[in-house]
Amino acid sequence: MNQKELGELRRRFRPERCAVSRVYGCYVNGSSREIISYLDASLGMMPQEEAEKFLGLLKKALSGNLGRQLTDVVFSTEQVADSEEHRLLSALRDSELKDSAARENFYQKVMDALDLDGANYIILLAHDAYDVPHKNKNDETDGSEEVFSYILCAVCPVKDCKMELGYFPGENEFHSCAAGQVIGAPELGFLFPAFDNRAANIYNALLYSRKPDQMHHEFIDAIFRTEPPMSPAEQKEAFQNVLTGALETCSLEVLQAVHGGLLSKVEAHKERKDPEPLAVTAKDVEDILTDCGVTEEQSQAFAAQWEEAFGPAAMNPENLVDCKRFDLKTGQASVSLEPDASAMVETRFINGRPFLLIPIQEGLEVNGIPVEYLSKNEDAPES
Repeated sequence: MNQKELGELRRRFRPERCAVSRVYGCYVNGSSREIISYLDASLGMMPQEEAEKFLGLLKKALSGNLGRQLTDVVFSTEQVADSEEHRLLSALRDSELKDSAARENFYQKVMDALDLDGANYIILLAHDAYDVPHKNKNDETDGSEEVFSYILCAVCPVKDCKMELGYFPGENEFHSCAAGQVIGAPELGFLFPAFDNRAANIYNALLYSRKPDQMHHEFIDAIFRTEPPMSPAEQKEAFQNVLTGALETCSLEVLQAVHGGLLSKVEAHKERKDPEPLAVTAKDVEDILTDCGVTEEQSQAFAAQWEEAFGPAAMNPENLVDCKRFDLKTGQASVSLEPDASAMVETRFINGRPFLLIPIQEGLEVNGIPVEYLSKNEDAPES
């Protein structure tokens, strides 16, 4: 899926465009892993505000960035041909969630596997049939070619509210309001099947994780029975291991070049507004390494270790380096810079000792307090 296709589905979850007629689900006791109550409600029979709340929660299971909060789950050919997990998802979709036995089976699989640190949660399910409009060469719609039938799941924690003081207009006074429970934003969710090239792809599902580094592998194994995708944190750690393993020792200049080169690709991708997810190959990083003087032997070692860590896959550079800051750390100090300022940093030996040098360009503050510093033509006052 790309960003345009994702946006196309997100827009479905507006009241004026929505074709979701019912919302199904169950409220789960996270400690005992038992169902407290079931949900089987018609959106058309709800007050508009409640219907919009349910649609908003489901829509959030399609939020975030591809490659980070949203990752592909890939089924093998054997799974699609004949597997319990794919049959269950297909039964939910084909019955438009009306198969109560399939729903119950799905709820049980989630409850048996998922642990949100003992918190209660609600499983929400919705089915939609999207009459996909055809787009001509000018990206204009002119009729429809197929219907995309899919299910969307959102797993939301249920949180206890604290006792609060509230205003009672009839009495013109403030009194304690009874504590209740509210549904929080989804922690997990998925779309099945994927919407690839604006059509159903039954070989893929799209997994949502609110926290990219907490993908709940137990949930993935229970529902999809596939190898879980690497989390962004795992990808970053693997990339660091590939670099250090191939280069043995990494100079500051090499790491600045790699960070800056990948960051420039991210920025260029955003400027182009390319709907396709950004990805870099081993060759892309090899070119950056070669440009900053890494030997051919080290470049070949890098390519081999990339293959071992990631296979032939291209990776999202935002998962390989931190695009929001450039961190430096010694045994005594740590410095965090804006990413585009990383090139200013240099190392130098002064009187036989190594120093980390960062030029001051826009003033200096210590704990938020502006401080004065000597200009290059001034001598330090005698003590």
